[in-house]
Amino acid sequence: MKYPTPPTVIPLENILPDEPLLMMGAGPVPIPVKVAMANSLIINHLGDTMNAVIEQVKTMGRYVFQTASPHVMGVAGPASAAMEMAIANLVEPGTRVLSICNGLFSRRLAEMADRVGGDVTRLDAPDKRAIFAEDVEKALKTGNFQILTVVQGETSNTVWNRDLVEICRLGKQYGCLNIVDAVCTLSTMPMEMDEWMVDAIITGGQKGLSSIPGVSLIAFSEEAFARIEKRNAPMAHWCLDARLAHQFWHNHSYHYTAPVSGILALHEALRLIGDETLPGRFRRHAQCSTALQRGIEAMGLKLLIAPDSRLNSVVGIELPGHVSADQVRHIMSQVHKVEISGAFGLPIVRIGQMGEQSRAPNLFRTLHALGSAMRAAGGTVDMPGGMAELERSLASEVRA
Repeated sequence: MKYPTPPTVIPLENILPDEPLLMMGAGPVPIPVKVAMANSLIINHLGDTMNAVIEQVKTMGRYVFQTASPHVMGVAGPASAAMEMAIANLVEPGTRVLSICNGLFSRRLAEMADRVGGDVTRLDAPDKRAIFAEDVEKALKTGNFQILTVVQGETSNTVWNRDLVEICRLGKQYGCLNIVDAVCTLSTMPMEMDEWMVDAIITGGQKGLSSIPGVSLIAFSEEAFARIEKRNAPMAHWCLDARLAHQFWHNHSYHYTAPVSGILALHEALRLIGDETLPGRFRRHAQCSTALQRGIEAMGLKLLIAPDSRLNSVVGIELPGHVSADQVRHIMSQVHKVEISGAFGLPIVRIGQMGEQSRAPNLFRTLHALGSAMRAAGGTVDMPGGMAELERSLASEVRA
């Protein structure tokens, strides 16, 4: 065989920026040194060492999910793969699904249920608002649903479904298994799987956990896993078959070659959460996000979502009509080496407050970069006022 000439490519060192960007968007987030070190290691995906790591990941996973369920597993894929694992295993053709839709990612759950043959009813929340429990109950009364899907926080538009506990209680009351997307919220705010009657919960490594993208966590309740074991329809997704995954995660048997470096990174991320404790972590995230929001408003910018529906984990900021969100983000990235997120068709920018993003030095650097970029893009902001309010807010929280 005559081999073609190899392609000409640019070395990675010539593609990446000389100075690493501070990742302050909706994910991925900065990772601690210990997580980065763990991610640089390779071990055998089978054997005693990996078994010991897996056992501890499951134990720590139960802590962050706040569950006694044994059915905690990792997923070799992004949070969307964990979403699909929950849906594909619990929804069979004809299963009646009520999907609460606040935005892009909650609609993704509905689409996934559609694709596996579920009989899906979408309940759309009002624009820029959380869904209300009474509206969910009205929908549940209409028809013999078996699955309810809902997000705790809608990353795409920064809405928080504050009635989640009541929504899950209603789901159980009306005979549903509750699937909850906690992708951007887990470890940044309370989430109690058992107490809140959640049957399947999913999260990604690259957000609140401050781990790497591409390795996720999922947990099923005993009731949900019993349904999986009794399902009638064949499972279409081999890699995402929870029964096969269970063999690796609980019986030390081969499923496929696990992403060992990613699992080691996840192990260290979970361990650091345990060291901080969940209450301490919730407190840090609430303090930092609140201070950032106050600084943004003091700068003269408006937050997208009203306080009663506002997600702290990802903050949505409206820009004046004459200011380009893309230009603001470009200036922040190129000049100030701070990267934030745009949105999916909305005239906003989004700043993450998940994991290592919620640290005071990151807040000051990000708010300064935002204000400077706004000015450069033609906007008018009170930068001194915003920075002073951020400092005041952080200081008051420390004194409290």
